[in-house]
Amino acid sequence: EAEWEYAARAGTTTSRYWGQDNKDACDHANVADQQAAKYIGWDSANEKQVFSCPDPYVFTAPVARFKLNSFGLYDMLGNVWEWTDDYYSGSYAGAPSDGSVWKADNINGRVVRGGGWNDLPWEVRSAHRSGTVATYRIINVGFRVARTN
Repeated sequence: EAEWEYAARAGTTTSRYWGQDNKDACDHANVADQQAAKYIGWDSANEKQVFSCPDPYVFTAPVARFKLNSFGLYDMLGNVWEWTDDYYSGSYAGAPSDGSVWKADNINGRVVRGGGWNDLPWEVRSAHRSGTVATYRIINVGFRVARTN
């Protein structure tokens, strides 16, 4: 999880690697925009909360259709939540301080990060995290293939 956040932030301190402005999101990520809100059938309260920019995809987008971050990584936010190897806890109390994977007997599942194509702005940001059991399957959760040297 710590490694994922480091990669997603790409050296930034803002809520998203492209900055704070929601209107810039659709250049960088597949997010819940006005088109997605209408397709999903959200009520008017949710429609007012979506990103105010249009991206060209209602559901998941093919890889690398948006701008990359300063580390050269595509799609770190939006599109699909990404699984990490860490077990979920509501706080970081007791987490390893060396950045290693947090393995624990835990009923809260594994950590997913990044938000998905149907998530509102408060969810699509570098710091947001959630926990999901590993057997959970849904259209906005996926994984990132990574290579180590």
